[in-house]
Amino acid sequence: MDTKPSLLDAVREAVRGPGWAPGRRGSGGTMPPLDGATAWLNSTPLTTEDLRGRVVAVDFWTYTCINWLRSAPYLRAWDEAYRDAGLVVLGVHTPEFPFEHDVDNVRLAVRDRQLSYPVAVDDDYGIWNAFRNMYWPALYVVDAQGDIRFHHFGEGAYEESERVIRQLLAEAGSTGALPGPVTAEARGIEAAADWPHLGSPENYLGSDRTNGFASPERASRIPHRYTVPSRLALDHWALAGTWSVQPDAVRLHEAGGRIADRFSARDVHLVMAPQAAPVSFSVRLDGAPPGADHGDDVDDEGTGTVTGPRLYQLVRQRGPIADRTLEITFHAPGVEAFAFTFG
Repeated sequence: MDTKPSLLDAVREAVRGPGWAPGRRGSGGTMPPLDGATAWLNSTPLTTEDLRGRVVAVDFWTYTCINWLRSAPYLRAWDEAYRDAGLVVLGVHTPEFPFEHDVDNVRLAVRDRQLSYPVAVDDDYGIWNAFRNMYWPALYVVDAQGDIRFHHFGEGAYEESERVIRQLLAEAGSTGALPGPVTAEARGIEAAADWPHLGSPENYLGSDRTNGFASPERASRIPHRYTVPSRLALDHWALAGTWSVQPDAVRLHEAGGRIADRFSARDVHLVMAPQAAPVSFSVRLDGAPPGADHGDDVDDEGTGTVTGPRLYQLVRQRGPIADRTLEITFHAPGVEAFAFTFG
């Protein structure tokens, strides 16, 4: 479950107000206005008044968030199953990284994830603040009278969330029998994490929020040459080559730069963006090509390309999970890396 401390620290008092605390399920107040949206996708602009009489599932997301990506199959399934019964799934895309403010990137993500429901683009955090939200993903279920009857932060609680949706549709007088509970098809990067064996936490690489930086050289915003130590402790990472460490990312300044990370998980993801042209890269696991353990964005030899700003799946292990070292080498400069996530 993601939060954004670098932004939230600046707005926390305004968002919370005196004595603010998350509402209990069923006591969430009234759905606030949507006029903070900066654009709309898949829909003309909507208002809370437009949605009265409908049950609304409001989903706060940002397109590089692995926690949201793993919830997307359920949102699509609910939209398909219950739209005709009176449900509106409403995505609110509130960006985390700078490139997520680009509406064309959001539009591409909507297409790639096959989202057909309305999406409010919330670049200025207007809707986020109106809901006093703090998390990606976050689900708020609103009844036909406009009251927030349920909320859930993070992944999971899908069966409970669907039960609430069905209950509120019935209360709203949905005509005809509701379809049976959905079966969400989650494949590839959207597949659920291997929770019993997930031992590594999300880690940002920018200087504002990183943990476990192990290169012996001091992190600097000025381009500097870094080295990887001979051994990495679990959940530690290091740079090799000429990089600058920015507040929210690391930026490569010459070909051959490398990031090493010691992890314990089935899946490894890395949020990356090219500064201009695509940048090819190679992945190694414990010094060897990943073979069958490659992720969706890498082949058996470990080869991949950063073509646009998004989350890339580098590793999906097929065998027993153990502590391993990932190294990713970039064959050209001009790439930024933002955060590791695991599954």
